[in-house]
Amino acid sequence: MPSETIQWFPGHMAKTRRMITENLKHVDLVIEILDARIPYSSRNPEIARLTEGKPTLLLLNKASLADPNQNATWVKHYTNDHTVCLLTDCVTGEGMNQLAPTIRKLLAEKLRRYEEKGMIGRRVRAMVLGVPNVGKSSLINRICGNKKTKVENRPGVTLDKQWVSTSVGVDLLDMPGILWPKFEERRVGENLALTGAIRDGILDLESLAVILCKRLRRLYPEMLSTRYKLGDMEALRELSDYDLFLAIGKKRGFLISGGEINTERTAITLMDEFRSSKIGRITLERYSKEELPDA
Repeated sequence: MPSETIQWFPGHMAKTRRMITENLKHVDLVIEILDARIPYSSRNPEIARLTEGKPTLLLLNKASLADPNQNATWVKHYTNDHTVCLLTDCVTGEGMNQLAPTIRKLLAEKLRRYEEKGMIGRRVRAMVLGVPNVGKSSLINRICGNKKTKVENRPGVTLDKQWVSTSVGVDLLDMPGILWPKFEERRVGENLALTGAIRDGILDLESLAVILCKRLRRLYPEMLSTRYKLGDMEALRELSDYDLFLAIGKKRGFLISGGEINTERTAITLMDEFRSSKIGRITLERYSKEELPDA
């Protein structure tokens, strides 16, 4: 699945980049939301470039779907003098009570200057950024306690900026998701497709499911074997990724006339069960300087 086969909409992306640049002067900090299952691939380097110099709160969202050990590793990696990284989940509520105090801590010096000028109680303004389908709108609604923004489980729903007021003293500027014009790394495009940041119609679902088999066999063989009753993974070592995919379809009984495997149904099931964490809590990227030198 080469990067050049993935077609984006450069006009839309250029518009989003302009909106970020034009509105950055109106906010005190940036809240960048990542998908905890792909902490490297879901961080668009363009966002860091556009928002350079602004205090940043980095949220590893959908944390309940990701590997707890990997969550801790990535939080440690992403936290530095100018950035605080937190685990959040808009479904379980994890991390929500940490947002307001962390924002106040990040902006402590600026808030002190406001108080010295008599601007006590001035509301903080934050720009919310991330690639599509990382849960920006869902997280904003969770903070607000009611539905403020449109939410759907598909990328590209937020198409324009919108200000949202919260009860925790922070006004949020929700921006459209921003993807790269093209991917330099094939793995990044694959990971974004696997987690749903790219519309399922753009890339072949069966090919994606085979890629998922390859990743899970390497990273979480026991979870894969247990979920699909594959037995000892050592016995499956000789299978190709595609044959492993077919073995899962056969174990599930997804057969059509003539004993052929229903590959479409197998692919849909695999993707759905990965995305809903039925296979287990999975992180597709392990941080290491060797594997992810730019992370």
